[in-house]
Amino acid sequence: MTDRNKRIKELVVLSGKGGTGKTSITASFATLATNAVLADCDVDAADLHLVTNPTVLRKEAFYSGKEAIVDGDKCTGCGLCSAGCRFDAFIEENDGSYRINPIHCEGCGLCVHICPEQAIDFVDRNCGDWMISDTRFGTMVHARLHAAGENSGKLVTLVRKEARRIAEEQGRSLIIVDGPPGIGCAVISSVTGSSGVLLVTEPSVSGFHDLERVGALAASFDLPVYVCVNKADIDPRMTEEIRRRTLEAGNNFVGTIPYDEMMVKAQLEGKSAVEFITGETRDRIEHIWERLWTTM
Repeated sequence: MTDRNKRIKELVVLSGKGGTGKTSITASFATLATNAVLADCDVDAADLHLVTNPTVLRKEAFYSGKEAIVDGDKCTGCGLCSAGCRFDAFIEENDGSYRINPIHCEGCGLCVHICPEQAIDFVDRNCGDWMISDTRFGTMVHARLHAAGENSGKLVTLVRKEARRIAEEQGRSLIIVDGPPGIGCAVISSVTGSSGVLLVTEPSVSGFHDLERVGALAASFDLPVYVCVNKADIDPRMTEEIRRRTLEAGNNFVGTIPYDEMMVKAQLEGKSAVEFITGETRDRIEHIWERLWTTM
């Protein structure tokens, strides 16, 4: 790793559950940053592009695992493949031959080995696409898995690797990552090797519970963990409880953002919150950004 690469900070924005406002806050940070590359690592349900309005410069297929494909010209309709498949992936055609439902196929390869006519090919599975795009905030790397596409963790790693390569080439000092919700393998791939993690939550029982889970995951990587509460004035008591528990855990509580219907209107306009909103909400987001940028 070069000295320049070591100096590139990487902030990952996470949430324990969907709907906390994570992507809205990430887009606002992209607006406020002056020297950043964006990476949307929520590859199962990417939506940062809805605000950044990207122009795709490069698009590549993402392959992971294998899938079986029947050659109809060779298939004699013996049915051994269908009988042996434990995932019911084979569909019998009207002419007695078989084809495979790719959503059901698990890529185990059994059918390839038992087909007496060698009529089944075993090919790399196209699980989605990854892209490099230009936005008004700078370069963004993003991706999207196909329906039933697998190995989101591997795709997240690819997105982050490309974002870091671009940051180094362009002399950027920061990578802002919009991570996936939850605590699965895609989240782990988003956090590994980053500079710090911001956890966005809301003052609800489910928000608090999921914050604790993702907070424990982030802390296990021995990284700086920051917490902010969105829609904080919906339940001030719960907001205070989250603040107290965050500090007791040795993490950094960086601020609150009030509930603001203009956040939704900003999304409908295809803009980040700080591009669209004035007043307290914008001031709170700017304050959180300044604390992150100066302490991370």
